Amino acid sequence: MNRTNATLVRHASRALGVAALLGLALAATQLSAPVDANAQDETAAAVAVDPERGEKLYALCAQCHGENGAGNPMALAPSIAGLPQWFVEGQLKKFKNGARGTHFDDIPGMRMRPMSLWLKQDSDVVAVAEFVANMEKAEPVAILEGGDPEAGKAKYLPCTACHGQNGQGNQALNAPPLAGMSDWYQLWALKAFKAGIRGTNPLDTTGALMRPMSMTLADEQQMLDVIAYIGTLSGE
Repeated sequence: MNRTNATLVRHASRALGVAALLGLALAATQLSAPVDANAQDETAAAVAVDPERGEKLYALCAQCHGENGAGNPMALAPSIAGLPQWFVEGQLKKFKNGARGTHFDDIPGMRMRPMSLWLKQDSDVVAVAEFVANMEKAEPVAILEGGDPEAGKAKYLPCTACHGQNGQGNQALNAPPLAGMSDWYQLWALKAFKAGIRGTNPLDTTGALMRPMSMTLADEQQMLDVIAYIGTLSGE
């Protein structure tokens, strides 16, 4: 285990504790918040175009992902600013229906699931996803060490089929953009897919496509190499 991973593991237990506190805070908020009949009657389309509602909902997300959406590795929260709305919506729905965030070893996912359940209506999901998508893209600080982008270039070739040559992603294939994604989160995700922590839930049909791809990377060094190469991509 390298120094970076060891640091992330040390913060995992602390992160779970924070998640529990946030969950309690959310429960209190839900119990104390007055029922807004007008809001319940809103159609999803009406809420989706309400930037103020999305911004209001994002206030909770900002506690971990940051006000600018740049993420925080200490909170196990990746950068999300500027991610496509379709992807954010899809992930939030996965967390809500249990396709993600239910595996005991998925610590970041277990933190995220109660946050997603706070979004009671589909229109809430649309509103916050729209707000995130319209945020200015962040440039998360690279914290991983030891990756060789030249070695990773060849390893990235299979990834281009879905994520694109420049890591720009492809909605038709449910493949998110990789360029600009937090490097520590990419490493965690690759390990999680390879270990079956992600991509094995029957409800997660798109994650199931990623798992065999993660298994083409033999070890952590190859993962670091391909992540280092992704760090050179423009995303355009």
